[in-house]
Amino acid sequence: MKHSIAPRALSLALVALLSTGAALAQNDGVVLSFSTVGDSRQDPKSPDPTQLVNGTLSGQDAHWLQNSKAWSRIMREVSAKKSNLLFFNGDMIMGYGNAGPVSGTDVNTVVNSDLVKFHTEYAFWRGMVTPLIENGTYVVPVPGNHETQCNSKNTTCVDDNGVVLSGKKALKVNEEAWRANMGDLIVDATRMNANLPGGLTVNNVDNADHAGVDGFATPQNQLSYSFDVGNSHFAVINTDAAGKDATAPSAWLASDFAAASGRGAQHFFVFGHKPAYTYDFSGNGGKAGGLDVNLPQRDAFWNVVEQYGATYFCGHEHTFNMRQPIKADAQPSTAWQVLVGSGGSPFDVAQDATNPQPYDRYYAWANVRVFKSGKVQIDAYGFSDAFGPTKLLKSVTLSH
Repeated sequence: MKHSIAPRALSLALVALLSTGAALAQNDGVVLSFSTVGDSRQDPKSPDPTQLVNGTLSGQDAHWLQNSKAWSRIMREVSAKKSNLLFFNGDMIMGYGNAGPVSGTDVNTVVNSDLVKFHTEYAFWRGMVTPLIENGTYVVPVPGNHETQCNSKNTTCVDDNGVVLSGKKALKVNEEAWRANMGDLIVDATRMNANLPGGLTVNNVDNADHAGVDGFATPQNQLSYSFDVGNSHFAVINTDAAGKDATAPSAWLASDFAAASGRGAQHFFVFGHKPAYTYDFSGNGGKAGGLDVNLPQRDAFWNVVEQYGATYFCGHEHTFNMRQPIKADAQPSTAWQVLVGSGGSPFDVAQDATNPQPYDRYYAWANVRVFKSGKVQIDAYGFSDAFGPTKLLKSVTLSH
């Protein structure tokens, strides 16, 4: 005997099902939101042509070395999204000097020293981000190579043993300058909690020195650190430690993630400066420019990211790109690399580049929302180098 469902009964069942689905969707509220971007520092020697007025940088940007117009607009838009946290992925200052003791005591020598330049550049950037913190968005700093490295083209770079270094090398004195200027944000639980949604607090803060775990030569406290908010775990890594340039603290990160997983963390987010996988933009010519200059060490880092289905947010390349570096049908990947080194520094992709991607020259930032259901939504927003309207550039939903 065949059984049939009366049309009215079927309709009622369908309405009930749709109503249930709508109710579930309505109840799936945002538990936590954060934004992330990097690279706002200006470059006095090779600024982007679009940042010039009558052929020169503005007096303010030339002196304080920030792209004030782009970076301040991004901050306004982050604030408008009501982000609880903003992770800034390094290169907030031009830096690239030697922040060690000054030789000489006359005013000109002191004022023009790398040490004073580091501290004044930090001070201007800190002044720019203060309204964010006071209006509900706590700023979480991530060290970049311009903060930790010394460039021998600019100055004499001397390590802790008195050895003169060539090229771009991280220095202990620059790491110390980082702590002096950013340490109060790493992590001020009272101020962070004030900016978190009701019922959430920062927990399990680890900003101790774990340098020995990865064989680093200098203390890494407040350079690589981590904390929990709800069931989300956040880890900040220094990708240019003194003596270990372009290297992630993979062993520490593996231990840190394992501990967080044991506590019940469901979402894993990592923030560093240099990308694990260089985005080969138009004009790059296939050059590795991130952690992939040392493939075994890069792979050790990415294996940890893959193991926990984490998302890695980074900068260094002054452009925007989102991708899953490893994705095959046989080994499906949930790990993403989100490159948002587009906070105002001169674009890496030239105006006349051949076949650029649509958003290569966009000032871009990512907004991330963690939902009650466990869903994670990553939305990348940006505006063109001509400061046109802000657009949604890419949207990705992660399910954990």
